Amino acid sequence: MNIREVAKRAGVSTATVSRVVNGTVPVTSRTERRVREAIKTLGYFPNSHARTLGSGKSHMYGLIISDITNPFFPDIAKGFERIAVEHGQELLIANTDYQPQRMQVCVRRMLERKVDGVAIMTSEMDPKLVQLLNKRGIPIVFLDTGKVGRMTSNIFIDYDGGIELAIDHLVSLGHRRIAFVSGPQSLPSAKTRTDAFLRSLKKRGIKIGPEYIVTGDHHIDGGKAATEKLLKLPNPPTAVLASNDLSAIGVMGAVHEAGLRVPEDISVVGFDDIELSSFLYPPLSTVHVPRAEIASRAFTALYNASHKGVDHGVEYRVSTELIVRQSTAAVKNGALAKP
Repeated sequence: MNIREVAKRAGVSTATVSRVVNGTVPVTSRTERRVREAIKTLGYFPNSHARTLGSGKSHMYGLIISDITNPFFPDIAKGFERIAVEHGQELLIANTDYQPQRMQVCVRRMLERKVDGVAIMTSEMDPKLVQLLNKRGIPIVFLDTGKVGRMTSNIFIDYDGGIELAIDHLVSLGHRRIAFVSGPQSLPSAKTRTDAFLRSLKKRGIKIGPEYIVTGDHHIDGGKAATEKLLKLPNPPTAVLASNDLSAIGVMGAVHEAGLRVPEDISVVGFDDIELSSFLYPPLSTVHVPRAEIASRAFTALYNASHKGVDHGVEYRVSTELIVRQSTAAVKNGALAKP
């Protein structure tokens, strides 16, 4: 199978097939669709090495994530890869495990493979590494932590809006002793969520002591350990908002181990809305973050920069939504719980 047969079936020139495969020159969407249908039907596999030599591009994007074991990130990777394959691109994934020092290793891998762009979906970033990527002319898209500039885009998640919705929901159920299990405060996104929580309480005239904010690690064990501390307080919280769903699962585990019930004794709200959250017992109320949209925005930013010559970045804003399930209920006996 060769490029001539693909061109003949699609009714185009071999040069047009090459343009579609290599992404060197834009073609109409109709023409691209015909060429890709011909490629699929004939089972044609382009020589990736030849593509790189011919176009000067690797046709590969890098995706750096914080935690491959957290379902939030594989969802982004799955969405990103699906769109990449549709556009004839490959994907190289690297995992930092929330460790800033691993970011250097991840970026080095991207440079060695000469990727056409990097999506950095983490909170761990060294400005020097950003400068290194920029110096090489490699497009970048960040999740929350970037500043828009030349070849650099940022996807901003509306944490404030999501936490506002969660607090509104809990307050409407009569909760006033509301605790927060945060992520590591060394991570900008974790600090952003903590600050949003405090602002939301202040806006509603609710005062809590510092002991109601406990630092976790964005993992189940961290959420469990944080909740064990909260349950030892003289006046334990009647509701807990966790910075992500894995932490919320740990919160629920600690509550059950203490002989208490969710939501009868303590209401729990998560953040992210990973698929598992709807299968817990009880199903978890949580703030939905649209991972498919994040993946689409990230790919579009890189593709526009690397293949369409759009050299100035864009900031995309992603909205959040509260999903109410069975892990939240009115304060026991209907009495207002005051801190």
